Parts: sequence; structure tokens; C-alpha cells
Amino acid sequence: MSEFLFDDIFKVEDVDPDGKKYDKVSRIVAKSEKRDMYMLLDVNTELYPLNKNERFLMVLSPSLVLSTKDGKVSIQDKFEYIMHGRLYNITKEGSKDEHEVEVYVSFGGLQMMLRGHASNCLKFAMDQTLFLLIRKIET
Repeated sequence: MSEFLFDDIFKVEDVDPDGKKYDKVSRIVAKSEKRDMYMLLDVNTELYPLNKNERFLMVLSPSLVLSTKDGKVSIQDKFEYIMHGRLYNITKEGSKDEHEVEVYVSFGGLQMMLRGHASNCLKFAMDQTLFLLIRKIET
């Protein structure tokens, strides 16, 4: 699965920290387990509710089809919630050694901000289209 732009397991730390703004959408605050990444993500909670302390696998991929040695394989059946969007901004902060990057993606009005060390974000580029795929992990 080396074609993924990013993948990690996240834990929901908070839901709607600034108050509920929309009936069917919540903004989740999540922290990744492997790469120490921070994420704000708008989720259609009517379709896919996420609660505080839930864990989920999040993947960012340029396609829903992966090329393997056995041919092309669809990944969409392995996930429960999928959005398609465009990366519209990347900001870099910090010294030469400790670059922190913020990646901003819009999924038809639902937003994602992913923040962390630049080494985790090398595959991202401006105006890149991508799929966000989520699957909850039972604890």
C-alpha cells in the first residue's frame, strides 16, 4: 500500500470544541498515534458519527484503486467513510531542523487541517486531488 500519501491511526480528542455550528456536521480534533500529527476534520455526522476517544484509521490517497503485483485492487470497500477533495494550502513554519507543516484540504466545503513534522508530508502538493478514507478501530 505504498501508494498512500498518508496513513495513521487517530484518536478523537474533542468534538466541536468551538460549539456546534451545523446540524449535520461536526469538527473533530484528533491526534495520530504513529506520527504525532494533529488534525481538525469536518465530518458529516449524520452519515458517520465520531465520538470523543474513538480511534480510527485515516488514509489520504490519490486514488481508490491501488496497483499491486496481482493487478489493480479497489480499496473503497475496506473503509466506512470516504470524501474526495483538493489540497488548497500548505504552510511551513519553524527552523531548518524542525519544520512544522500545515496541510489544508477542502472536501466540497468540509475542511481538514493536518499539522505535523514536514517529513510526514513530503508527498503532498498544491492543487492535488485526493481521497480521505476512514475506518473505525475497535478498542
